[in-house]
Amino acid sequence: MANNHYDAIVVGSGISGGWAAKELTEKGLKVLLLERGRNIEHVKDYTNASKEVWDYPHRDQATQEMKEKFPVLSRDYALNESTMGLWADEQANPYVEEKRFDWFRGYHVGGRSLMWGRQSYRLSPMDFEANQREGIAIDWPIRYEDLAPWYDYVERFAGIAGTREGLEVLPDGEFLPPIELNCVEKDVAQRIEAAFDGQRHLIHSRVANITQAKPEQNRVDCQYRNKCWLGCPYGAYFSTQSATLPAAMNTGNLTLRPFSIVTQVLYDKDRKRARGVEVIDAENHQTYEYTADLVFLNASTFNSTWILMNSATDIWEGGLGSSSGELGHNVMDHHFRCGASGDIEGYLDKYYFGRRPAGFYIPRFRNVGDQRRDYARGFGYQGAASRQGWDREIAELNVGAELKQALSQPGGWTIGMTGFGEMLPYHDNRIALDHSVRDKWGLPVLSVDVELKQNERDMRKDMIQDAVELLEAGGVQNVKGEEGDYAPGMGIHEMGTARMGRDPHTSVLNAYNQVWDAPNVFVTDGACMTSSSCVNPSLTYMALTARAVDHAVAELKRGNL
Repeated sequence: MANNHYDAIVVGSGISGGWAAKELTEKGLKVLLLERGRNIEHVKDYTNASKEVWDYPHRDQATQEMKEKFPVLSRDYALNESTMGLWADEQANPYVEEKRFDWFRGYHVGGRSLMWGRQSYRLSPMDFEANQREGIAIDWPIRYEDLAPWYDYVERFAGIAGTREGLEVLPDGEFLPPIELNCVEKDVAQRIEAAFDGQRHLIHSRVANITQAKPEQNRVDCQYRNKCWLGCPYGAYFSTQSATLPAAMNTGNLTLRPFSIVTQVLYDKDRKRARGVEVIDAENHQTYEYTADLVFLNASTFNSTWILMNSATDIWEGGLGSSSGELGHNVMDHHFRCGASGDIEGYLDKYYFGRRPAGFYIPRFRNVGDQRRDYARGFGYQGAASRQGWDREIAELNVGAELKQALSQPGGWTIGMTGFGEMLPYHDNRIALDHSVRDKWGLPVLSVDVELKQNERDMRKDMIQDAVELLEAGGVQNVKGEEGDYAPGMGIHEMGTARMGRDPHTSVLNAYNQVWDAPNVFVTDGACMTSSSCVNPSLTYMALTARAVDHAVAELKRGNL
C-alpha cells in the first residue's frame, strides 16, 4: 500500500467539498481532494452544453434500456439523454429501500454542484431556534448570528442574484442584480401584496447565477440559456468546476485524485484522532492509505455517514461518531410536488427575453408570528409564469396549415408553483449499513428507512390550498390545486444523519462540525444539519464549510488537533 501524507484530506468534490478544498489550500495547507468518480473538466467535458432537443437520437427522452439501467432515476424527470453520464451507476452502486427513497447521486468531480437547482437562501434566526422553542429533537449549537458573516463571505464569492426584501423570515444577503420577474409575475406580486396586507410576498428567486461578470474567476455573466444542468461553458452558475476548484488549483496546494472510493477514516485510538483515510481505487480495485492532520468528510449526506459507520468499528460497533446513538438517524428532505397552476388573461402583446434560469419565490408565511396551524414549521413556494410554446395542444386546430401557423406564435400565459415543506428530524427516519448486499467493490451498502409523518402530511394540505388562494388573489384564472408523485429523496435535499449539537451524548458533531469522538474530523455537508428549514440548503453548507475550515486551521496552528 502506498502511504502519502498531506496537511488535509477532503473527501468529496461537490458543493461543500469544493469549498473545503478552496479554503484549506488558500490558507496554505497541502490538500488531497478525493472523488469516487471520474473527472469532469470545466468546459471541455460539457459535451451536451450546446445541444437542443432535436440533437438527441430519442429527442432527450429516456429509452427502455435507460429505464432498466436506472430504475430509481426513471421515477422522475432526471433520467434523459442530455444528463447521461452525470448520475451514479445504479447497478454498481445499489442501496436497499426499506421504504421508498429516491436517492439521486452524482459520482464525479463536482458532484451535484453541476446539476443543482441553484436556489440559494439563508436559514433565518427562527430556523436555528425552532427545535429548542418547540421541544423537537435537539437545539442547534449555533445561531444565525454565528453564520451570518460566513453567508456574506460565500455569497460574495459564489455570486447570488437576488433582491433585498427586509423580511425576517428570509434574511437578505450580498446580492448581484436579480434575474428579473416578467411582466405577469410583477403584476401578480402586487396583487398578492395588496390582498394579504403585505404579509405575503412574491419576490425574485435568489439563484447562484451571476448577473455581472467575475473576471477574476474567469466567469461570464448568465446568457439566459437555461441549460445549467448540462454544465455552463461560461461559468455563469456556481459549481465546483467554475469557481472553487480553479481557486484551489491556483494555489498550487491541491492534489485531485478521482476514482477514489474512501472506505473508512483511519483512527488512532491512543491519540483519539484520525490519522487519514483508506481508499479503494475504483478502476484497479487496489487499496491505498493517505494520512493527514485534518479530514473533511464532504461525500454528500448519506455517503459521509456511510464512511463514519464503516470506520473504527473495532472501538464502536456503530462506527466513528456513533457513541451518541444518533449516527445515521434524523434523515430529512424537503417534501414538495404540492401547489397550484392557472391561466393569466391578457398580456398577449408582451413576451420576455431569453430562457431565464430562475423564476419567483414566495417565502414562508405559515407558523410565523402569532398565527399557528395544526402542524409545526412551514413551507415556501417556487414558481414561474410563462407563455405557452410550440408544444402546446390546440384542440380546435389539429392538422394542416392553420395548426402550423398557430404554433409559430406563442400561446397564452400560464403560471404555476410548487411548495417546498420542512421535514422534521425524526429519530426513526434512518440509514444503516446492510452487509448482506454489496456494491461493485464488495462494500456494504446503505439501507434507507425514511417516511413522511403526519406533521408533513398535514402541511401538504395547506401547501395546496394556500397555493390556490395565492394565485386566485393574484388574478389568475382556472386555478387548479395539484399534488404530484412524491417520495422522500425526490427533493434531492437529503439532510441529517450526523447532526450538530451541544452535547456529545445527543449529537455527532459539535458547533464547529467536528466529530466529538475525533476532533480532527469535520463533516460539513448535509449530514450535519440539525433541522432542515424549508429553504434550499446548499448555501448553508457553503457557509458552514468556510466557517469550519477557519476554525480547523486555527486549531491546527494552536496544536489542538
